[in-house]
Amino acid sequence: MTKNIERTLSIIKPDAIKANYSGKIIDLIESKGFFILAQKRITLSAIEAEVFYNIHRDKSFFSDLVSFMTSAPISVQVLEKENAVNSYRLLMGATDSNLAEEGTIRKLYGSNIQNNAVHGSDSPENAEVEIKFFFSGLELLSKT
Repeated sequence: MTKNIERTLSIIKPDAIKANYSGKIIDLIESKGFFILAQKRITLSAIEAEVFYNIHRDKSFFSDLVSFMTSAPISVQVLEKENAVNSYRLLMGATDSNLAEEGTIRKLYGSNIQNNAVHGSDSPENAEVEIKFFFSGLELLSKT
């Protein structure tokens, strides 16, 4: 039986960076068997945030989201694991931190639907696009 090794993108958002939770979040990610292939801390420009979150452009929260994501540095990681996309989505918990399950990143480190500590890709196809948005091929480690 072959394993379905995937990659997914993780973003530790400005609220978690400002609260100094990034180390705890990374420890939790690694404790759940994810391998971090690449990682960097950056500050998004408004244009970069608008492009990255373009899918939400027509939603009422779009400008607040762009403002939030550009308000402080973020930490972006490429995670690898069997079924990484679904595994990370389970580890993140519900989008609204107040509704997230106990032990999830958003329950532990988020405070509401916007300040929810982390972003993760929602499909393997989007993971590929999101990873390429933040990382060149040269920045990605090989696990082997």
